[in-house]
Amino acid sequence: MPGILIYEDNKNLREGIRALLEFNNEFSVEGAFPDCNNIENEVSVYQPELIIMDIDMPGVNGIQGIISAKKINKHVKILMFTVFDDDEKIFAAITNGADGYLLKKAPPEKLIEALHDLRKGESPMTPSIARKVLNFFSTQKAIQKEYALTDKEKEVLKLLTQGLSYKLIAATADISIETVRSHMKHIYTKLHVNSSTQAVSKAINEKLI
Repeated sequence: MPGILIYEDNKNLREGIRALLEFNNEFSVEGAFPDCNNIENEVSVYQPELIIMDIDMPGVNGIQGIISAKKINKHVKILMFTVFDDDEKIFAAITNGADGYLLKKAPPEKLIEALHDLRKGESPMTPSIARKVLNFFSTQKAIQKEYALTDKEKEVLKLLTQGLSYKLIAATADISIETVRSHMKHIYTKLHVNSSTQAVSKAINEKLI
């Protein structure tokens, strides 16, 4: 029987989820906690297969909780169970390792179904969340294709966003400073910018690297 940890600061909801899973009799609730303040130790001790994770909790929130849990066990499957459907929270969760994203308005049977999907290696999401994710990555692919940066140009741009000088970029990328200048000239042209500050801003805002 797969072990589960629950992270939810609303006591009534936390206990409701526990009761639902125990009644379902297909999962073993190893622990239910109001925050992620001790998640590394809890994941280490209980070795859960699955985690149900809220986002907005006191102290260590759910996004940081994902990072901490995956650091201890990279194979643990994490289902976000939250009220937040804004792009920032969705992509922060997914890019940091969440395996599924379900809104709390989902009926109880959908939560059970999502947990089974996680075990099968799928990525369950509330339909509206899935559409946002697909639209986001479609847009990002279109942006990447539009600018057509080469791998070396992306490397130079990434080092630039880290605050490195041309000299340090050259040393890190194992190229000459003149080659760095040549790459930057191409980057300016492709991104339609006129300075390194504008290039960095565009790279970060449009997630080009």
